[in-house]
Amino acid sequence: MRELPLQFKNRMRMQLGAEYDEFISAYEQPPVRGLRVNLLKQSPEGLASVCPWRLEPSGILDEGFVCEEPAGVGRHPLHAAGLFYMQEPSAMSAVALACRDINDWSGMRVLDMCAAPGGKTGGIAAKMGGEGVIIANEVVRSRAVQLARNIERLGIANAAVTNAYPDRIAEEFPEYFDLVVVDAPCSGEGMFRKDEGAITEWSPEHVISCAARQSAIMESAAACTAKGGRLVYSTCTFSPEENEGVIERFLSEHVDFELVEMHRLYPHRVRGEGHFAALLKRTGARSSNARLEQIPPAKDKNALIALNEFVLSTLNSELPDGIIHLANDTLRLIPREMPVEVLRLAPVAVGVELGEVRKGRLVPAHSFFIAEPGQRYQRLLSFDYDAPELAAFLSGNTLPCPEAWRGFTAVAVNTPEGPRNLGFGKAVDGVMKNHLPKGLYVN
Repeated sequence: MRELPLQFKNRMRMQLGAEYDEFISAYEQPPVRGLRVNLLKQSPEGLASVCPWRLEPSGILDEGFVCEEPAGVGRHPLHAAGLFYMQEPSAMSAVALACRDINDWSGMRVLDMCAAPGGKTGGIAAKMGGEGVIIANEVVRSRAVQLARNIERLGIANAAVTNAYPDRIAEEFPEYFDLVVVDAPCSGEGMFRKDEGAITEWSPEHVISCAARQSAIMESAAACTAKGGRLVYSTCTFSPEENEGVIERFLSEHVDFELVEMHRLYPHRVRGEGHFAALLKRTGARSSNARLEQIPPAKDKNALIALNEFVLSTLNSELPDGIIHLANDTLRLIPREMPVEVLRLAPVAVGVELGEVRKGRLVPAHSFFIAEPGQRYQRLLSFDYDAPELAAFLSGNTLPCPEAWRGFTAVAVNTPEGPRNLGFGKAVDGVMKNHLPKGLYVN
């Protein structure tokens, strides 16, 4: 690892005192890798029984584990099916704090203000179990696109991905969200063991700059938080200016918020890279703040006929409840609770994309098959994770199927709790033509 900046070490010596030597010795160890089971698709016990890598409980989140860096994890069928998310263990502490003591997520409105690449969004959405709505925002467009891909893979059907500045979010959603999460951009001191670039970029001036930006983001987050709601602030850095300093400044300027809990995790104390998280609560009684305007349902008869024909020919059940929305020939299934204001932000994704209507027929989307919001398929090819057929499918190849099959066919990996979809193809004359998006091919 690159030599740590002298100024950083001096700051940490002052900060930790007698613990400093133990803290610095942690940097002689390799970074700790973690895995969070996606509860939307699998239980921790179910994944542990089939996972080819050794897992140890993280002690931070019930569904969180410490594991060795799996070789080729991004190419593994269990990963492609969205059964887990690779996440640094101590970062899971923010999810644990945000979701603590919430037993009923129905009607809950959640905002992840700085969401990419999606670890905290995915963790909270898994706890929500499809109830309520969650809006995941990311300012950088390319990162917002990647965020949408991760949400798609994890099968989160009650989410929208937006690409807006925090003040724009606050403008559309004043005092609206029951839970707001700010995993703030920071100086990244907790990234030093696994990212030498973070060491290169670090400086005392960068720390001060980050603290100013974090305070500005928190202003927008406060404006979005409903009375009686929660606001969680977290970073992966150790500097007091970016952690306690931001919280203290915020509380001094927002007397209607109170500190519930605040914690620090250091790499010499936990199996992880280090994290800071604080839970705040806004005082006052929660108001309904209901949106009277609903997202408009699709009215195009031809599009709805195409969708109905697809459902009848492909599924064994009806679509889950929701709004069928049509925009630019693309049909989406959107939760009824999703606020219409989301559409004003030109979302990168919202709900589950069902497919595109072309020449009177629905060409289904990959997200429809991998989301698994409850539908079952008339035709399904399912294999164990180490089967050559799955490797072939993920590489973009065709698969053999029964001669009598005609139409769209799901492809899944077997798990102890049933098959979990990887994507789909179209069966014709004993061959299933692959419809996996080319950007998801693995070699």
